[in-house]
Amino acid sequence: MKIKNFLSVVAFLLASGAAPAYAVSIETPATHAILVDVSTGTMLLGKSADEHMPTSSMSKTMTLYMVFDALKQGQLKLTDELPVSEKAWRMQGSKMFIRVGSKVKVEDLIRGVAIQSGNDATVALAEGLAGTEDAFVERMNTRAKELGMANSHFMDASGWPAPEHYSTPRDLALLAQHLITDFPEYYHYFSEKKFTYNKIHQQNRDPLLGKVEGADGIKTGHTDIAGYGLIGSALRNGRRLILVINGLKDEKARQEEGAKLLEWGFRNFENKQILKAGDEVEKARVWLGKEDEVPLVVEKDLTVVLPVGNRSDIKMTVSYAGPAEAPIKKGTPLAKLNITIPDQPPVSVALLAKDDVERKWLLGRIADRFHYLVSGTY
Repeated sequence: MKIKNFLSVVAFLLASGAAPAYAVSIETPATHAILVDVSTGTMLLGKSADEHMPTSSMSKTMTLYMVFDALKQGQLKLTDELPVSEKAWRMQGSKMFIRVGSKVKVEDLIRGVAIQSGNDATVALAEGLAGTEDAFVERMNTRAKELGMANSHFMDASGWPAPEHYSTPRDLALLAQHLITDFPEYYHYFSEKKFTYNKIHQQNRDPLLGKVEGADGIKTGHTDIAGYGLIGSALRNGRRLILVINGLKDEKARQEEGAKLLEWGFRNFENKQILKAGDEVEKARVWLGKEDEVPLVVEKDLTVVLPVGNRSDIKMTVSYAGPAEAPIKKGTPLAKLNITIPDQPPVSVALLAKDDVERKWLLGRIADRFHYLVSGTY
């Protein structure tokens, strides 16, 4: 049956129409960048967001995702002790300073990666989980694909430079979102400001902690080829943003740019709820049912991101292949709500039957079919 555009145009004028106090576009010297509103998935800023880039120590976010998953599945405990191989001990760059031949608690190794960005701790975790770093990396790549990171490929657990080791800002933002939502019980490690191991004190390398309101992680990165990068996140008044930047010239630029872009995202955009779970959007015609129509509702609250202080029209149309034939069970998807917001990708949300609709008795169905044959209408 032909798809019908059932609802003409519904415009929501969600603000006063006054000129915005801040611009809704921004430039960044980062070679790669993305800023995402987590609750809606809206990209507020994108620069080469799907372009391959070396990820340096930001790759360790994937390593810790794998470790947290092993903890959640019961394959590992925080109190387990893992051996330190010569390979782990010999790792250069950022170090936790673990000793070859020793055993280190998993929780200490996690802090050594999340806070100190230790390459040695990263390899120790990889070997402890998979036997070898190479075997662990195979698991990393498999899991990355499962998470939807279609443009990422890891060659090692730490982000040590390798020609075929890459990701994209969009993929890393997706990974960060999964990290936060899948393992909230372990996310606190990223916001711990310091860690001491073997009498060596090191501060968290995240330059936004204590500098940006609500900032709570996640990972910095730097190599000569990648420049200075950051996966950062902040939670403010129930709203979370995730930022990925890379290719900056020094630590100062990374800190300033990270703070600037997160503040810009919080100040220039706001979340607006346009529908609540169970709200009736439209009615769908019913064929051969004891009721002629069934209300269509949204399953979950529907929130969109809009520029602060800006007049924005949200256009919504309902499309469905109708009428729907009875019997219909409550909660059955019958239509789609199509939402168009200026300068944003279109969004489609399933609309569900609010109620059960029983099928008519035989005589009623015969009468309906006869009416259709005669009139051509339902």
